[in-house]
Amino acid sequence: MATFTLPKNSTITKGKHFPAPAGAKNVRAFKIYRWDPDSGENPRTDTYDIDLDQCGPMVLDALIKIKNEVDSTLTFRRSCREGICGSCSMNIDGLNTLACLKPIEDVKAEVRIHPLPHMPVVKDLVPDLSQIYAQLRSVEPWLKADTPPPPDGERLQSKEERAKLDGLWECILCFCCSTACPSYWWNGDRYLGPAVLLQAYRWIADSRDEHTGDRLDALEDPFKLYRCHTIMNCTRTCPKGLNPAQAIGDIKKMLAERVV
Repeated sequence: MATFTLPKNSTITKGKHFPAPAGAKNVRAFKIYRWDPDSGENPRTDTYDIDLDQCGPMVLDALIKIKNEVDSTLTFRRSCREGICGSCSMNIDGLNTLACLKPIEDVKAEVRIHPLPHMPVVKDLVPDLSQIYAQLRSVEPWLKADTPPPPDGERLQSKEERAKLDGLWECILCFCCSTACPSYWWNGDRYLGPAVLLQAYRWIADSRDEHTGDRLDALEDPFKLYRCHTIMNCTRTCPKGLNPAQAIGDIKKMLAERVV
């Protein structure tokens, strides 16, 4: 299980406490990481006591309630609220997941919320994803084909060819897996990480793509691919139930078996 880790030389100080309204009976404490770079202060943990009888069932519902009704300065990302966009990925109760898919009732004690671990923090629960998006662009996650498409139709696949993409196309780029990976923590500047490598394999496995060799050449690198040590944190934490470790293993197998 990947737990939140502070940057070096950083200390979390005791933060503010926001009590529940008078008369609330079904109260749960939400302990939330707060940091504002413009304040010049250390990160802190603020505690919000929320009446669950007046709140939706998911952690994201509680965050929105806090933002709208208790503390408008709380900052986080969210969009679809349906587990599709990946925007609200964060570390909840020690596990990277999506706030919109995490039921509050699954957390038995206080709900501890931090930004995705081992990433620079923009503010509060918002990580800086600039580097990981640059890595994603580097694998060119789009169809590359030199042959012109049919003039009167689409590039076709058999059912068997299409089935090879199952477990790959569903990735929503929430980056829960990469930020749970110790190899990515240690070598994130050179190791591409499970999310990006799964995206790379999605196009390697696509029968319509005509640049498989180029894609494999680009990944055959001691750090880009082979820093994966099969720790499996990526597969354990994926909120969509995908298996990035298998995709990485399949890339390694293709490199080992191909004839140069």
